Amino acid sequence: MNVGEDNVNDTVDEDDVNPVPDIDIFDPRNWGRLSNDMIKELVTKGPKRDMDVKGPVDKFGRHFSNTMYTRILSNRETCDREWLVYSKKLDKLYCFCCKVFRTQHPKGGLDDEGYNDWRHASGRLKEHEVGLQHFKNMNEWFELRQRLKCKETIDKGAYEHFRKEKDYWKQVILRIIALVKFLAKYGLAFRGSNEKLYQKGNGNFLGLVEMLEEFDPIMKEHVRRVLNEECHVHFHSHNIQNELIQLLGNKVRTEIIKKVKQAKYYSIILDCTPDTSHQEQMSIIVRWQILKDNVKGLILKSLSTTRWESRIDSIKPIRTQLGDVRKALREVRGTDRDAKIISEAKSLEEYELGDFEFLAQIVIWFELLSKVNVVSKRLQAKDVVLDVAIDELDKLIKFFKNYREVGFSKALDEAREIANEIGVNAEFRQKPIFSLETRFEQYQKFEKIFGFLFPKKLKTLDEAKLKECCYRLEDALKYEGESDIDAKELCTELKLITTFLPRHIDNPFDVLDYIFQRSTTYPYAINAYKVLLTIPVTVASAEKSFSKLKLLKSYLRSTMSQERLNGLATISIESEILDTMDYKELIESFASKNARRTTLFA
Repeated sequence: MNVGEDNVNDTVDEDDVNPVPDIDIFDPRNWGRLSNDMIKELVTKGPKRDMDVKGPVDKFGRHFSNTMYTRILSNRETCDREWLVYSKKLDKLYCFCCKVFRTQHPKGGLDDEGYNDWRHASGRLKEHEVGLQHFKNMNEWFELRQRLKCKETIDKGAYEHFRKEKDYWKQVILRIIALVKFLAKYGLAFRGSNEKLYQKGNGNFLGLVEMLEEFDPIMKEHVRRVLNEECHVHFHSHNIQNELIQLLGNKVRTEIIKKVKQAKYYSIILDCTPDTSHQEQMSIIVRWQILKDNVKGLILKSLSTTRWESRIDSIKPIRTQLGDVRKALREVRGTDRDAKIISEAKSLEEYELGDFEFLAQIVIWFELLSKVNVVSKRLQAKDVVLDVAIDELDKLIKFFKNYREVGFSKALDEAREIANEIGVNAEFRQKPIFSLETRFEQYQKFEKIFGFLFPKKLKTLDEAKLKECCYRLEDALKYEGESDIDAKELCTELKLITTFLPRHIDNPFDVLDYIFQRSTTYPYAINAYKVLLTIPVTVASAEKSFSKLKLLKSYLRSTMSQERLNGLATISIESEILDTMDYKELIESFASKNARRTTLFA
């Protein structure tokens, strides 16, 4: 029975739904004559299934088993057949979505009078669940359920913001944890020269406690009790700080491991670097499928050895203000009394900025680095995907090829104009420009395997080409004779996805989000997109993590214990996990671990 959109958009209210008294909406025998309101009530509450039921034995010694409710994929993952319902009274199986939402004449069996040929049940179920009509009915069911769920969420949303008031000491610890998280997140030192409130040099942690006391009533009461010695436990000592740092770091690592296990498909980037105490530190990045006086205007900047972007920042002031830079160097030669500084200024003025080769290099590098810097920023975005990276690098290669043909001579003309303005002889030695084609080849290999999954390309493939791509992907994901996908079924799922996929979806992130809501319908497509989106397109995340490590080691102290450093580094680098974390479990764990304070939480 088909349900129109106008009926779908009605608000569901159990008090307003009045089914005919003599009809049991949960009995499969009645599913062929349900009203729209009955269907909406049935979809809202869901078809009932007895997971422990065991059917009677037929003449062949076969019977229904609840294992039929589970679909086993080729990669040994399991998928619930939530559409399958068994009637104990009739000893028959029914497809809920096909019986309720079908628009064509029934073919018999699962979508009509039921199915009880237990000898061939396994093959019949597999044949049915990959059928086009079944996919359409599943899509109808999911769309209606999602819309009804959204209506219910809107009605109940206002009540979810009200929370019970927590125990006083748990509120105190919650604020203490927030202070630890803040200091760790921004790489600030915790302690000073003493550990007493309102004394000079007591450090950032106690300073923040004092600041909160001025505005927060919970902390105001807590500080009052501490100063009046009404309590012996105040959670301000360095031991408590270290313990909280370790617990928070462990919590973050646990959450990361949990997400990785849930994702199943992930990639790992490893990198190492020595810290200021000459101890080797390893960064592990897991990706899964969860961005003046004389020189006017710009200031000259030194070249950083770690930040690639610093190159364009260093060249830009010189390129745009060459005349002013030379003038500044000339004044330094005439006014400074340090012989070394005078010699360096003279060398820079006459042999660097006064050399045509240097001028031409500045012009060329400024144009090239400006273009590369734009591409680099796009490739370092957290949500960058393979097709975007390939497209950006392809454009960059074309730019370099074109620049070699026409841009180089244009740059020489600009350099000659600058040289004439500042009185430099315009002579230049040409040097080759390196190509990015070698780096581009790796992306092309991945594109050949996964490129067909991107929506724009997927919609253009005919059935033969799509089947070829699916079998290529199956071989690529094969290990010890087993693959994470079944090419034949993946091909069927992708053909259906292109049929139902909304037009505004044009990237794999949105495709995965869309089909994940229908996980029982497109299991192999979900696996394929998970693998695609875990491919690391850039190593920028690992390099950024070392920036955090340098901040911790250099700005706090090089004698920091490795355990404390690991905790701070984990919190600092993955602080976003803590922003959405529920502290209740952590607080309870913290209280139980410290037996001397457990009475406060009774």
